[in-house]
Amino acid sequence: MAADPGVGGHGPVFHGWRIVAALAVTQTVGYGTLYYAFAVLLQPMATTLHASTTTVTGALTASILAGAVMAVPVGRWLDRHGGRALMTVGSIAATGLLLAWSQVRTVAQLYAILIGVGLASAMVLYEPAFAVVVSWFDPARRAKALLAITIVAGFASAIFLPLTGALVTRYGWPHTLLILAALHGIVTVPLHVLVVRRAPRSTHAARHRSAADRAAVVRAALRDTRFWVLGVAFVAEGAAMTAMTVHLVGFLTSRGHPVTFAATVAGLLGVLSVTGRLVLTGAQRRIRITTVVAAIFTVQAVAALALLAAGGSRIGAVAGVVAFGLGFGISSLATPALLAGRYGTVAYATIAGTLTVPITLARAGAPLGAAALLATGGYTPVLTAIAIACLIAATGIVTRAATPSPVPVAPDGWVSDGART
Repeated sequence: MAADPGVGGHGPVFHGWRIVAALAVTQTVGYGTLYYAFAVLLQPMATTLHASTTTVTGALTASILAGAVMAVPVGRWLDRHGGRALMTVGSIAATGLLLAWSQVRTVAQLYAILIGVGLASAMVLYEPAFAVVVSWFDPARRAKALLAITIVAGFASAIFLPLTGALVTRYGWPHTLLILAALHGIVTVPLHVLVVRRAPRSTHAARHRSAADRAAVVRAALRDTRFWVLGVAFVAEGAAMTAMTVHLVGFLTSRGHPVTFAATVAGLLGVLSVTGRLVLTGAQRRIRITTVVAAIFTVQAVAALALLAAGGSRIGAVAGVVAFGLGFGISSLATPALLAGRYGTVAYATIAGTLTVPITLARAGAPLGAAALLATGGYTPVLTAIAIACLIAATGIVTRAATPSPVPVAPDGWVSDGART
């Protein structure tokens, strides 16, 4: 059998694109069953469990927070051992938890199961998948590989929301979860165990680094002002995206639009996330990625304010959502590019996991904060806060690009201040 090639595809056998294809499928099914299906199951579960929708929604918040707890340990494991075992165990656990979810009879059981789902999700969704891809591809091909996964997975909501709705209507929510569990297990477990593998040690020098080297890279990142500026930017962006996702339908209906129209327009966000990723990938070939990202975040801020002014008309509502939706999902591409470009790949997963924690906390708390603003002042302060958060994100990206670079210290090669990232 031919030897494995180095990172980037130089050699007789390169498994990187096969891994990308497998992860594109597992991410689509994973997000569809472990995250998006909840929105359809929410009301039927609340009725069966004799609980309010607020109480049941809290289980999803608990799930998201559990994922944040796992982010750093998962990152450390990935840096040391790769993704195959972790993602295989995670997909098996997630399948079992979907089965257990179908048997839930109390709110306490629901919270316990969804906390488990959050832990398993941290082992199988974007963060570990991106870490695997980053380890396999050199910078020239990395953006294209990540784009391929996010384009396919970007349609998870478009596939699984109607699918779950049709299943619930025909079979009820418990049997729907049994079907989703079977689908998840049949698709994700074999692909993770058979296709995912580590980048070859023989040609990937970073894999020979010691634990001390990885720790040194992490410490250097945590001492780097740019890392924390980037963190502020993506925390603000994550909060804005989640708040808009949760409250967009309510805002549009408050402006007099029918629920069906509001839901359809809100559904554009998932499709537009693919468009935004294509724009980012194409533009960064000619323009610094930080410039492109900051510009898109600024457009989102303007769009949020435009919705307040023109959201009462159908044309205004669609235009505002389209402009805002261009920023959906670009952080999933920008974050790996900025982190790997600056700190190398030796400790990429640990560094990314560290950044994931505050971003996830912001995403979990943003809907609650927006709800508090809504209760006190209506949608005007909510959309204004979203616009401000987008401007903070844009400012953070620009500041990060302008901050002087320290002396390179990463064993894997820390890019200079003149780098395109």
